[in-house]
Order: sequence, then C-alpha cells, then structure tokens
Amino acid sequence: MMELKYPKKVRLGDITVRDGFQHEEHFIPTEAKLFYMEELILCGFKRLEVTNFGNPKGMPQFKDADELMKQLRGSKKLAKAGINWEEIELTAITIREQAVDRAIEARKEGWGPDRILMMVSTDEQHHFANSGTSLPAYWKEAERCIKKAADAGIKMCGCVSTIWGSPISGPTKLEDAVEFSKRWLDIGAADLEHADHDGSAPPNQVYRYYSMVLDAMPNTDLHVGHFHVTRGWGLANVLAALQAGIDIFEGTIGGLGGQPANFIDGVPVTGTGAYYYKDPNVVGLTTIEDMAVMMDEMGIEIGINVDRLLELGTMMEKTIGRRLRSEAILSGRIPKKPREEFKRKGLAKVKEKLGEKPDQIYPDGWPEKAQYKWK
Repeated sequence: MMELKYPKKVRLGDITVRDGFQHEEHFIPTEAKLFYMEELILCGFKRLEVTNFGNPKGMPQFKDADELMKQLRGSKKLAKAGINWEEIELTAITIREQAVDRAIEARKEGWGPDRILMMVSTDEQHHFANSGTSLPAYWKEAERCIKKAADAGIKMCGCVSTIWGSPISGPTKLEDAVEFSKRWLDIGAADLEHADHDGSAPPNQVYRYYSMVLDAMPNTDLHVGHFHVTRGWGLANVLAALQAGIDIFEGTIGGLGGQPANFIDGVPVTGTGAYYYKDPNVVGLTTIEDMAVMMDEMGIEIGINVDRLLELGTMMEKTIGRRLRSEAILSGRIPKKPREEFKRKGLAKVKEKLGEKPDQIYPDGWPEKAQYKWK
C-alpha cells in the first residue's frame, strides 16, 4: 500500500503579530501584541516574527516596534514560565538599510531581534513597490547589510517573493526564484523564506518549485514555506511542500495578514499603495491553527500545544472584531473517543429484536471477507 511521504517532524513559526497585523486598518494595542507574543511562546513556538523596523510613517501599525521588543524581552510572564531565550528566535522585518541599522542598535542595547529579514521579488515592479529601489541596487544594499548584521550577531533571512506570479506583472519563472535563492546564500543569508505573497501558487507548481530548490540546496534548515490563501490553496500548498521535503512553515492566527494597510484608524497612509484586490479581506496567510491541527492529525511532530493555540484563535477574533478564517477553532480536533452525548438510545434493543449479535455488522450468511476482485 502506498503512503504519502512527508517529514515526520516540522518546525512551525508564527508571524501573526507582524505579518498578520500589518493588514489591519486599526492600530492593535501594544498590550495585545505582547499578550499574543507571550502566549504563542507558551504554546511552544520557537520561531516568531515580532515587528517591522521600517519607517512608521509608511506602516504605523509598527510605531510601537521598540516598545514591543523591549517589553517582550523583559516579560515577567515568560520569565516565570522558565522560558529560555536561547531556544527562541525573534525576527524583525528590515526591508531597507535604515531598518537594519535600527535592529543592530537594538541588539547592542540588549533587546533587539535574533534574526532580520530583507526581501527581493523576481518581478522588479513588485520589488520596487515594496522597496522603492531597483533590484541591482537592492542586492548591493542587502550584501552590505548582511555583513554588518552578522558582525552584530544577527542572522539575515533572505526572502524571495513573486515566485509563482506577481499581482503587478503577472507570470514569473520558477528558475528565476531558484537563482535568487542561490544569490542570497552567496552573499551570506542564513536562511531563505520562499513566499507566495499573492496566493498565486497552485499545488503542483509548489511541489515542482520546492523539488527544484532542494535539488539545488538540499539542506532543509535553509528553507521556510510561506503561503497566502487569496485563492484558497493554503493548506493544499503546505501539503505539496511537505511532500517535496520542506519541514519549516509559518502562518498566522486566523489567517490574518497580507498587503500592508493603506488606512490606519481612518487615516490614509502610504503602505504599498492601492490594494491589489477589490475586497481587502480576501487576502491572508495560511491559518496556523488549521495547519497545526492538520499536521498533528497526520502524526507529524510539531511541538505545539494545539488546544492552547485553538483558544488563542478564539481570542483573536475578539481582538480583531470579526470572524477569521480558522476552521479548527469552530470544528475542533478530530474526536479521539466516543461522544456519548450524540449516541442514539435503543440500538441495542433493535439489534436484539432482530436477532443480531451486539458487534455484528453484516447479515448472517455473508462470507467473512468481501469477494470483489478487480478484473
């Protein structure tokens, strides 16, 4: 009998407080951000994105970046729980050099991130919308930033976007994304985030791309799967990447996230310009609760307290103020024992009246095994 092949242990990262909240059009209080960061760590997450060190004029959701990082590092709640910070990796987004410098200063002061992220898109128009500069200029900037971040003890994640297509320029080539990934490693990136920021990746192309990636760069520690659900393919793409051999994934509570908001509390902001879709709520990431439940049911070791995570998903809907994408917070986990409250009374009497044994499931006289054979 054939079985699906996939890793038996997966590392899950949560990026709710950064990627998830960046699409929200109201400011999420720092206290709420801190609460979710603490709770996610207590759920068992070791890899988390905290904030964005970019200019808050363009992304006012992260105007509290410094304060949040300081409060998280000094959390009494986590200290009381015995959390070992050596086992936790906190990431901040640093698209441009000024943000990298800010992260380095924070690190020197003792509360900065362990890891930062810079991003290139294989579509230069998309890249320009996110960074404000050309690809050649950005590559040189990234090379410079990786070196000084390493000198400060900070790892750099190199992100590659528009792998499966661009919301601006349309189709892109997988081969370009593989080449971009190699270029990141050439200039010193510690790992790679392969991002479907637009939900443009059909599962067969996800499998093809990650197979190409692992053929060229076989160390799975280098590769992070990042999927959006704009077209509803999130978990299908996670499964395709699992089958290709990827064992690091990230997502958000409730599937929050997407293109940075261009309004915050009623005030227009630059963000990344006009939304790519008429309904901004169609965007979002793979739901971390559903991903965790699926992997747990598949027998994959994830190291996450799934029940506690589902409780967080319910809380998040109150924080955001609307129904989010998670199916698992409504349906729960697959039952592992009989649910007596749903059993209909009287079955035993019916079977007795019909002359059937209590455990009988086929009529008397039927053969012990089915006789069907494919001809």
